[in-house]
Amino acid sequence: MKELIDRLYSAGDLSDGEILMLISGEYDEKYFFESADKVRRKYYGTGVYLRGLIEISNYCKNDCLYCGIRRSNDKAVRYRLSENDILSCCDNGYELGFRTFVLQGGEDAYYTDDIMCQIIKKIKDKYPDCAVTLSLGERSLESYKKMFSAGADRYLLRHETADFEHYGRLHPDGMSAENRQRCLFELKRIGYQTGSGFMVGSPYQTDENLVEDLRFLQKLQPEMIGIGPYITHKDTPFSEFPSGTLKKTLRLVALLRLMFPMALIPATTALGTIAPNGRELGLCAGANVVMPNLSPVRTRKLYDLYDNKICTGEEAAECRGCLQRRIESVGYEIICGRGDAITRKIAQN
Repeated sequence: MKELIDRLYSAGDLSDGEILMLISGEYDEKYFFESADKVRRKYYGTGVYLRGLIEISNYCKNDCLYCGIRRSNDKAVRYRLSENDILSCCDNGYELGFRTFVLQGGEDAYYTDDIMCQIIKKIKDKYPDCAVTLSLGERSLESYKKMFSAGADRYLLRHETADFEHYGRLHPDGMSAENRQRCLFELKRIGYQTGSGFMVGSPYQTDENLVEDLRFLQKLQPEMIGIGPYITHKDTPFSEFPSGTLKKTLRLVALLRLMFPMALIPATTALGTIAPNGRELGLCAGANVVMPNLSPVRTRKLYDLYDNKICTGEEAAECRGCLQRRIESVGYEIICGRGDAITRKIAQN
């Protein structure tokens, strides 16, 4: 395996069969993770970027079979944040050193283009040194253009799985991998710094599906790549399926860092949910972003995508302080700037 890892480190790619060996083979990952960490240090040093996550709504028109806020979950207690709520979260976050705000929510028709553009403009007018990231699902091309013109900088939209058949087993009729991927390429063309990603260990997923995910990302070339273990939710049709594993997720983080050396890769909350030190291990495997929660404490338990989500009772300042200590404990440091992705042009200078 060492020879494969060395070739991946030097070339940034391998054959499908060789990637499969790194995903599923039995070996000591220590050298793999050290190689990935070496690459992240080459481009980003020991810095870890903070993103302030604001979960604006758990209403969603979609009925994805794995998601706790799916439309058919009548046990979900619904909420949505007002414009004042969102701006207050940004005020709090700015005081704590955040310079990126991530507005994430279900596909909630309440947040029209006019409402979102007004919120984006107010954030950017008050905090022009900050980036605004949106994660609001599939919208029209015109909607994406309007929000970009209003000042949005980035858009996160996980493709979830690149295999069309697998996508169909995870989603209801009316949703398609083709449309999801179309949205991602539209976002790139508009000029957003674009983020994609996938679940690791989702129902019916094969290792070949994961290779296909990596190949799709090579076509898209996103600035950000977010992955995390699939985690079951008790009130979904997939409640009996096992969750994804820490081991496989960390292997994919390392693969992503070696294949996409300049990407921004988060150590996700889901990683911290399946293992107490999961986010720290993610950083050591090549991740370089963390996303503390700035949402009001009263709504955090309600944004319930999967079971046992961590940090639902902490104030933003507590969450930030705890993460800083954890990050420093494994040899990294928090960077409080916007944290834009390094481009190839910058890397070559």
